[in-house]
Amino acid sequence: MKVTVFSGSHKGREGNTLIMVEEFLKGAEEAGAETENIILTEKDIKYCRGKFECWLKTPGRCTIRDDMDDLLPRFMASDIVVFACPVYFDNVPSIMKNFIDRLSPVLLPHFEEDEKGEYRHAKRYEQYPKFVAISNAGLPGQTNFEVERLFFRRLARAFHTELIAEIYRGEGEIFRGQKNIMLKPLLGKYKKLLRYAGKEIVETQALSEQTIKDLEKPIVPPSLYITFGNEEWERLRSEYQKEEK
Repeated sequence: MKVTVFSGSHKGREGNTLIMVEEFLKGAEEAGAETENIILTEKDIKYCRGKFECWLKTPGRCTIRDDMDDLLPRFMASDIVVFACPVYFDNVPSIMKNFIDRLSPVLLPHFEEDEKGEYRHAKRYEQYPKFVAISNAGLPGQTNFEVERLFFRRLARAFHTELIAEIYRGEGEIFRGQKNIMLKPLLGKYKKLLRYAGKEIVETQALSEQTIKDLEKPIVPPSLYITFGNEEWERLRSEYQKEEK
């Protein structure tokens, strides 16, 4: 089984989402999967021009020459594709949306009605990879992911596939406290859950209800997270003000 992650954080290899991805992939590898984590900030991906040339002029292939020439085949060669990104203003970051827009060549331009009476573009290929979403938000709580939940579910429908797992982590900035003696065991426990989730996805193509429940529990009480978070923002602001003087 091939599991490919497309990591869409503007911070590249320094983002909090990457920490989640690395643990998830460890579990997938333990279950025997071949894994790859593609950092989108390291790729040359130009904006879609919306001319439909990938459907009309060069069917199934974009006329823009950039790294999508390589990424599209890797997307289609995967059994499971993981979209990994932080929440930016309640939705996916622009770098992730740009990548997704450029996936349009793998579909046909023709319209069709789905089993629910809705409409979408038809398949170009018989089978598409199954989807997983991994995301974190700086604020606590699962409501931060309401837009992404809908987006990724609609995306799976558009690509004639299943969204087999969603892993959403509020309190994302807590990952920056990995060396904190009080936070280290709490983060260790959560990382263990991520590894188990990666293993479970490979072995069963789904997450159990218990795994989902455990993954969504707050790592620390939200009130405590907010208090320490605001104190950290004040500390950082003071440092910047000193530097400007």
